[in-house]
Amino acid sequence: MIQPPATTDGVSLSALVAHCEDLLDAAAFSDYCPNGLQVDPGPDPHRPVRRLVTGVTASQGMIDAAADAGADVLLVHHGFFWKGEDPRIVGVKSRRIAALLRAGIALVAYHLPLDAHPELGNNRQLARVLGIAAPRPLDTPGSLLWRGQLPVPLVGKALAEALGVALGREPLHIPVLERPIHTIAWCTGAAQGQIEQAAAAGVDAYLSGEVSEQTTHLARELGLDYFGAGHHATERYGVQALGAHLAQAFDIEHRFIDLPNPV
Repeated sequence: MIQPPATTDGVSLSALVAHCEDLLDAAAFSDYCPNGLQVDPGPDPHRPVRRLVTGVTASQGMIDAAADAGADVLLVHHGFFWKGEDPRIVGVKSRRIAALLRAGIALVAYHLPLDAHPELGNNRQLARVLGIAAPRPLDTPGSLLWRGQLPVPLVGKALAEALGVALGREPLHIPVLERPIHTIAWCTGAAQGQIEQAAAAGVDAYLSGEVSEQTTHLARELGLDYFGAGHHATERYGVQALGAHLAQAFDIEHRFIDLPNPV
């Protein structure tokens, strides 16, 4: 259902993107995709943005939902133009971009800058959702890993159950320790490959979004529990926090749309 026009005066697209670039320090990251404005549907960068929709991934379903919500901007964590993919605008990518242009929706995406932000980022926001105490990034240069403490030590099975309640998705749990878990490291998304860095930090458990075949062996050999809590499930919160920040900063409407994704 198409939404009625927003009542706020709005902010220019260029000002909104410039604010995000500065806030997230986007230029400091060497990323797998371009960060910032990815699709601009109109010739006027100063046209007002009154309604912002946020979501995890710029899929066709998300674009259609943003159009139904009357969005001026769709802000996501996973946008377009990833390194190594076919650069041609054909097939799925062509249909997605065409839908954005027809609806007059600008697409803005932030990947690693949104993972890393100390307050609004996916890692920090996941700690808030899970109630992890004393969350902080590891000191390893360039690492996106964070660490913290459980407010109450839990055995692995109990922690897996708590994660399932908090995230609405049962995690894949590789049990290793035979004692309660006190400390945990985490990195949202597809960061299972950083399990060795987590183990080197001396934590009892590591949490990420995905799992690979070798993750099981590494967890057992490194001596820590592993939790694959879902790529989508662990990366829903940074974009919501950024959207809420922008809504307050510029007095615009914000709506987060969460499309189901079991991965």
